[in-house]
Amino acid sequence: MKENNLRLILAVALSFLFLTIYSYFQTPTPKTQTPQAMSNASNVPQIANSNTAPTPPQTSLENTPIIARVHATAMEIEIDHLGRIAQMYLKDKKFTTHRDEGFLDHVKRLMGLNKEPLEPLSKLPLLGVDALKPLELRFVDTQINQEAFHKPYSASVSDLDLEQGTQTLTLTQELSRVVVKKILTFHTNLSYDLKLEITPKEQGVNMDYILSNGSRPVADADGYAFHGVLLGTQENKIEKIEDGDIKEAKSFKHIAFVASVDRYYTSLFFSKTPIEAIVDSQAGTKNPLPFVSLKGNAVLHGYIGPKDHRHLETIAPMLTDVIEYGMITFFARPVFLLLDYLHTYTHNWGWAIILLTLIVRIILYPLSYKGMVSMQKIKDLTPKMKELQEKYKNDPQKLQMHMMQLYKKHGANPLGGCLPLLLQIPVFFAIYRVLYNAVELKSAGWMFWIHDLSLMDPYFILPLLMGISMYVQQVITPNTITDPTQAKIFKLLPLFFTLFLITFPAGLVLYWTVNNIFSIVQQWLINQVLEQKKLKEIQEHKSTHKS
Repeated sequence: MKENNLRLILAVALSFLFLTIYSYFQTPTPKTQTPQAMSNASNVPQIANSNTAPTPPQTSLENTPIIARVHATAMEIEIDHLGRIAQMYLKDKKFTTHRDEGFLDHVKRLMGLNKEPLEPLSKLPLLGVDALKPLELRFVDTQINQEAFHKPYSASVSDLDLEQGTQTLTLTQELSRVVVKKILTFHTNLSYDLKLEITPKEQGVNMDYILSNGSRPVADADGYAFHGVLLGTQENKIEKIEDGDIKEAKSFKHIAFVASVDRYYTSLFFSKTPIEAIVDSQAGTKNPLPFVSLKGNAVLHGYIGPKDHRHLETIAPMLTDVIEYGMITFFARPVFLLLDYLHTYTHNWGWAIILLTLIVRIILYPLSYKGMVSMQKIKDLTPKMKELQEKYKNDPQKLQMHMMQLYKKHGANPLGGCLPLLLQIPVFFAIYRVLYNAVELKSAGWMFWIHDLSLMDPYFILPLLMGISMYVQQVITPNTITDPTQAKIFKLLPLFFTLFLITFPAGLVLYWTVNNIFSIVQQWLINQVLEQKKLKEIQEHKSTHKS
């Protein structure tokens, strides 16, 4: 059981660092969907009792004519001639003011080697150029479907200004056997209501079709966050299909919402009544392509925009499930709600992060104290443990027996420092995921040099403070490490973490730095308590011998 505590701490730290680095640098390049891929994308089986797959013709989706525009202060929407949302732009300064750039580009800028100003975007496009578009409609009837992709829609108005409030746009497509109407009511909160009217011109027309909420947004290509399709059921369960994971079309019933998501943004449909969803596989990439299966007239609601918790909750409470934190979502969501609650008092996300860190340290103090006491006892027994190891180095069984007797005699638990550490890992990981996925941190400043907590610290001040605080924490924390190799690696951890977290969002590094500072204060207090306890025991021992 030699050095169990420090070995575990070292293993956990290195494993966490490896996973963090691996996940961060596995950033996928946003893949656009080629016309060929799109034409092969809909091999959807048995849609509304039909064996025919509704497939668009092999025509380019780029540079399609725009027949209507919807605009407001915070957004702009373009509707193309096939009745689809061709592009959605966010114009709020929160999403356009501070732009991300590569680490090397940023260093060059700081060194004066790159003097070109980093101009803010005038508006942020969310949808891929050749991606599957929201409101794309595909008929099961092959002839109608082929005609529908050649016959343009007409718009009731070409320009809608939402500054005066909610506005309605009617898109009409006159086909030979059916008339399609998409009646869209747009709201300033980035949501819209969709009423579909499918009117046959003759008897026996197949009225089955599928409608897409569009492929996931491409405004953020980060590889650590979930990218793909989320489906929420009426029973409040979540189905997840990540990019690259789907091999064949799947159908889902009793669905409340279907959302295409990246780290910060989503394009989704939701309904108060159960709907049937179909997720197909994009040819060549195995990326999910989402649709809802409909027949005749239908009513749906949609949203395209940031995954802001409060914003989504005001539209429909169930949409907050679109904000996904991975396997630890069940624990991470309450952590975010606490952070959001603190923000209502601080009115600054940076100070809210600091308060959250303080609360977590206070809650975990009993565990930390127990672990430190156990580690201190093991440290005090180190000389006796070395004697036993030297004495029984050729007899592992006797060494084990005498070590256990030594632990029992002095009330030391070799795993005492491990268990508190293991219990803290889910808490820290939940906070990590919350801060990494919170779109609320975009353009949120803190202090005078941090202007965006979702981007890296522009002057690397927080990463350096994090490394220094981690080193100080190591110095004042009792350890029993004796192996030279382990000792060297352990001492280098602050440097490793500094180098690899230097490009991480400032909000994350702020949490880590403040957590280290609170840990230093906490460790110092624990050390004082243990020192006083040890002095008291020595005095009692001396007084006993004198008497």
